[in-house]
Amino acid sequence: MAAAIETIRIAANNLNFAVDTCGTGRNLALCLHGFPECKFSWRHQMPLLATLGYTAWAPDLRGYGTTSRPTGIAAYRISELLRDIAGLIDAARAQGIDGDIVLIGHDWGGALGWFFVLNAIRPVDRFIVMNLPHPDLFARGLRTLRQLRRSWYIFWFQLPWLPERILAADNAAWIARAFRGMAVDKSRFPDEVLAVYRANALIPGALTAMINWYRANFRNPFRTLAPAKPLRVPTLMLWGEQDAALGRELTCGTADLVDDFTLRYLPGVSHWVQQEAPETVNAMIAAWLTGRPVLTAT
Repeated sequence: MAAAIETIRIAANNLNFAVDTCGTGRNLALCLHGFPECKFSWRHQMPLLATLGYTAWAPDLRGYGTTSRPTGIAAYRISELLRDIAGLIDAARAQGIDGDIVLIGHDWGGALGWFFVLNAIRPVDRFIVMNLPHPDLFARGLRTLRQLRRSWYIFWFQLPWLPERILAADNAAWIARAFRGMAVDKSRFPDEVLAVYRANALIPGALTAMINWYRANFRNPFRTLAPAKPLRVPTLMLWGEQDAALGRELTCGTADLVDDFTLRYLPGVSHWVQQEAPETVNAMIAAWLTGRPVLTAT
């Protein structure tokens, strides 16, 4: 029987986080979601991590769900978001979760993960990133017309109030379309799954907080900190090839920037890789964390 997922409250960095937790191992797996996701996006991975000896934590990040929602754009700068991750790790240590740490991130959570391990803000033993490139390669990609066209929404999000109004319209229909519309296997996003994301987006103030991540980091999002090179934390990158927002070419050159790097592409899978192909993703995670060969997806 799979380990149960329950929600707890964790105080960190002067905020109060809603955190889904699963397992009781002394190792910590900290799972960081992206936009417009929430802790629910890790529902398929958390029981697996528990079986591998981890206490898995998946927080609603700053501004999302029922986690604290500071006001003002400046509250969502990358420097503040990274302090949140450090605070969550410190809170886990204070609870006796004192073994190895694996940091797992998707989309915006992947961006935070990269900055966190590149700058060694806290010791991390392993890093798993899904559909978010190394900051240097993303910065390079944003200088190309091809990636700028994919990233059009980042510029749109700089407008005041209008994006919130459009995203909230018709019971947050835009949010639902972001998932099912981009997905290749749309059966992975039934109405009951989309209802979770719609409800989170419609919490008063939530959409402004979520979009403020983009507003706060627009001018210099990938050069906020000066990362050390090369990265020495063993890193697994999983990449859904049918990503409408981020091109596969952004992964090229990562092996030159990470000493111990494993990359696996998932053909026929969208940006929502861990939700759309959980069986394949989980098999790859389990193999990598236990020192077995990570098979190539077909």
